[in-house]
Amino acid sequence: MSLIWSALVQSYAFLATVPVIPFLLVYYVSSIRGGDRKRAMQLAMDVTGAFLLGCVAMLINRLLHTEFGLFFLILIMLICGGLIGNAQNRVRGKVDSRKLIRAVWRLSFFGLALLYVLLMPIDVIRYFT
Repeated sequence: MSLIWSALVQSYAFLATVPVIPFLLVYYVSSIRGGDRKRAMQLAMDVTGAFLLGCVAMLINRLLHTEFGLFFLILIMLICGGLIGNAQNRVRGKVDSRKLIRAVWRLSFFGLALLYVLLMPIDVIRYFT
């Protein structure tokens, strides 16, 4: 059992280090299989978000010498969820939790992708100097 767990951890670590690979893989497989490119893009964003979350949390931990990276990102996502939920409640009078979670997850994809692009070169430069 530990061999399987180790293999899963290693594969996640590799895919999280280079999140472009799972994005392209999911996008191409989904677009070929389903034919709908918009749906394929959304699915690729949803899957890649999990890899970006782990990678950006690790980058924050390494650059700031802390273990709070994952909790910080989850805190930001919860705050965004509260703000979006409040806006939904004011506009519609109720909160649609499915749309709320989807909106937070997709917005976090863009934020995490931006943080990845900013933090990865900094970490690479610090590693080689």
